[in-house]
Amino acid sequence: MIDQVLPGIYRIEIPLPNNPLKATNSWLIRGEKRNLLVDTGFNTAVSREAMDKGLQELGVKMENTDLFITHLHSDHSGLVQYLAVPGTNVWMSEDDGQVVEASRDSSHWSMFNGFLIVSGLVDSGMENDFTKHPGYKYASEVYEDFTLVNEGFEIGAGDYHFRCVATPGHTPGHMCLYDRDKKLLLSGDHILGKITPNITAWNFATDVLGQYLQSLEKIAQLEIDTVLPGHRYIITDCQGRIEELRKHHRARLENVMDIIGSATMNTTQVASRMRWDLSYKKWEEFPWGQKLFATGEAMSHLYHLTVEGELVMTFSEGIACFSKK
Repeated sequence: MIDQVLPGIYRIEIPLPNNPLKATNSWLIRGEKRNLLVDTGFNTAVSREAMDKGLQELGVKMENTDLFITHLHSDHSGLVQYLAVPGTNVWMSEDDGQVVEASRDSSHWSMFNGFLIVSGLVDSGMENDFTKHPGYKYASEVYEDFTLVNEGFEIGAGDYHFRCVATPGHTPGHMCLYDRDKKLLLSGDHILGKITPNITAWNFATDVLGQYLQSLEKIAQLEIDTVLPGHRYIITDCQGRIEELRKHHRARLENVMDIIGSATMNTTQVASRMRWDLSYKKWEEFPWGQKLFATGEAMSHLYHLTVEGELVMTFSEGIACFSKK
């Protein structure tokens, strides 16, 4: 589906079959000389067909179109190698771009084996196979011609002049695009409407939830009238949505503390007791991928509480366990 959302800006909806997100919003900003395409969808036949159809309907050729990828996840970066042609600028943050460049050969994926063990998922009977991860299955083929950019890098297209804003949290190198004059934010997965971005910790190198909350505060300082997100609905009350996201994570942190009580628990034990907005009645019914993301989100909250001094983390037979201080 294609719709014009602002003068010169079009949404190409890229389907994500068998995925709760349903679709990725790929944003096309039309320019006089060069267009800008933001995010791409999975590397699947369905995504390729939808993208090809959308570009054809808009009369857009990749020979005069550049790409900006907000973050490394394959539902945003999966078609980079498919779409890029000689002369295409493909912009992405340094932290995330290095992962996508190596595709399935990236060391990024090897840490999942460790996560599946340290979280208690393998101990609970879950198969230790990171190749089931949708980000691995639907990754772009190897692409090595990224232009890696940092905070403040500027990109112009048509009547729009964007500045790159680093917003780590959802991924280490997540970036938004901000047009100050138009009060417009292309938010990737940093801010979504009605659904909450998955904030996942795969290891204990960084307090990713703390990073995400800081990035929310950073965006809260900007004047924004319209947010074009990576999935679902356009947001017209950015400040209101940021406050909802703050409250969501405060409630989730309280939920985690209540679950632990006076016990010592591993991440999977906590995740299986948390409140999730999913149709499954029991943890045992969660598919492999949903268990993975739920446990990763539980770990980000547990580790944030540890960094904040509310919890203590210990290890038992290679599994991280948490208890109140």
